[in-house]
Amino acid sequence: MIKALLTVAAWAALGLGTCLAAGGPAAAGRESIEWCDIWISHANETNLPRVLLIGDSIARGYYPEVEKRLAGRAFVARLSSSAFLTDPMLRQQIGMMLGAMKFDVIHFNNGMHGWQHSEAEYAAAFPGFLKTIRQGAPGARLIWANTTPLKESPAHPGPDMATDARIQARNAAVLKLVQAQGIPVDDLYAIAAGHPEFHSDNVHFNDQGIALQAAQVAEEISAALKR
Repeated sequence: MIKALLTVAAWAALGLGTCLAAGGPAAAGRESIEWCDIWISHANETNLPRVLLIGDSIARGYYPEVEKRLAGRAFVARLSSSAFLTDPMLRQQIGMMLGAMKFDVIHFNNGMHGWQHSEAEYAAAFPGFLKTIRQGAPGARLIWANTTPLKESPAHPGPDMATDARIQARNAAVLKLVQAQGIPVDDLYAIAAGHPEFHSDNVHFNDQGIALQAAQVAEEISAALKR
């Protein structure tokens, strides 16, 4: 098991270097720091279904608890990234993951980064993001998780700043798309909306918030595994 994890970690590090070096033309639309975090446990085992969480630092936060809740029923991997939907890096990162492993369920989100892009750009780019997942894992059951709220929106936001109104607009635009395609929705926004006590900072969540998110994510995935 340890050997398998080390092998995957090395592979992921090499792949990350490839991703970060790619997509030069999109550099103007990136954030000052871009990152990608990949983790695949039980990489050398095939006796259980395999689940992938795609998201950002929010998904990275609830991943360990989701893995615990699904222990004995599924192997859970994660791809957490800051890359925005229009960035070629994101599609390369997804392609790398889906090309290396077969996943039975994919729980995915992208919405807390790329605030220099408009909500119209976000909505226009989402079908391509979804297409990349479908092409890489045509047999996987998909679950879309909407983007979580902020603890507090800035009083005087600039054009490239996150606000709860912008998060709601992104969620609403994508909701229509995924519902039209029959993709189940994991409403993570509702868990924390109106509950600043669940946050550890303006974006991320404390243990209480993470536990609630993980419980719901695991429940949605369990339902998908049964289907």
